[in-house]
Amino acid sequence: MAVETRIYSLANVGGQAVLVLEEVNGPRLLPVWIGLYEGGSIGMALAGQKFPRPLTHDLLLDALEKLGATLDKVVITELKDSTFFAEVHLARPVGPLVLDARPSDSIALAVRRNRPIFVAEAVFEACPPLLKPISDEEVEDFKKKLDTMTPEDFFRDLKKKGDAPGDSGSDAP
Repeated sequence: MAVETRIYSLANVGGQAVLVLEEVNGPRLLPVWIGLYEGGSIGMALAGQKFPRPLTHDLLLDALEKLGATLDKVVITELKDSTFFAEVHLARPVGPLVLDARPSDSIALAVRRNRPIFVAEAVFEACPPLLKPISDEEVEDFKKKLDTMTPEDFFRDLKKKGDAPGDSGSDAP
């Protein structure tokens, strides 16, 4: 089962970007560490920034649409060895098509077309629980925590229990 999410925040942290997804109808948050380029691409799309020439994610969407496919949704499907995996779901006249992708690229596409972002329940269950802050003070404390948190910090509790993913914290292969 997959849970619908939306972008809660996007920040640069120690040479990487961290994208935090929030459960649409629930209290959970999921931080996903991504590259700075991908974070910049998502940030520009969220801000509605347009460029005279297409960027990589714009080019891919344009090509897919010219070939008759439209973006349906993206799904973060798995967490394996500290790496998140995702799928891009396309609708086509000849039937649906699912592509393997990095979450950062998938989300960059979804933001550009205002398409839903889902996270598999198993991914939420595999990560230490983070809940949405409820007060302004808690929001500020959470932001401060994110400013100093690394992928290793996020997975530390799981590693202590012995069921943690590996040591790489980015979604890049």
